[in-house]
Amino acid sequence: MRAFAQAGGSLSAEEPVEAFERLAAERHPGEPLPVPLAWRARAEMRTGLPGSQPAPWLHLEAEVTMPLTCQRCLGPVPVSLKVDRWYRFVADEATAEREDEDSEEDVLALEPRPSLRVLVEDECLMALPLVPMHEACPAPVRLRDEPDDEQPQDRENPFAQLQRLRRGD
Repeated sequence: MRAFAQAGGSLSAEEPVEAFERLAAERHPGEPLPVPLAWRARAEMRTGLPGSQPAPWLHLEAEVTMPLTCQRCLGPVPVSLKVDRWYRFVADEATAEREDEDSEEDVLALEPRPSLRVLVEDECLMALPLVPMHEACPAPVRLRDEPDDEQPQDRENPFAQLQRLRRGD
């Protein structure tokens, strides 16, 4: 990452979502993943406080539309995921943990060596909504307590049947 930032490097790719196993597992069952995941990464060296050493920074952007399961109607709902994050890299995990709480940007460790693909997938997973839903479901949502057209409407109360049995009727 340090050499990538010193060179002012940038990478971009469009990859099939299937290449990101954990993200692909979140899709609505049986729905195809026609849209690739597009991501871009740009690295640079920046100086923080006066007199401090330059540190590697990474700007990550990713975009994909995922077919998730609507929690209201249980049908597929397309959800657009967008990631736009900055990361500052420090020498080790202990430093990253100590500095991350006080920083607006995410602070990551240079060692162990970070994987850009894993970082892209992690950020997309964190961008997933907690409860994906349609604005308005395409079909009316039936609640479990609502009467079903196939079941008879005048169903006798089971407790009334028990009461008759108890009385000996």
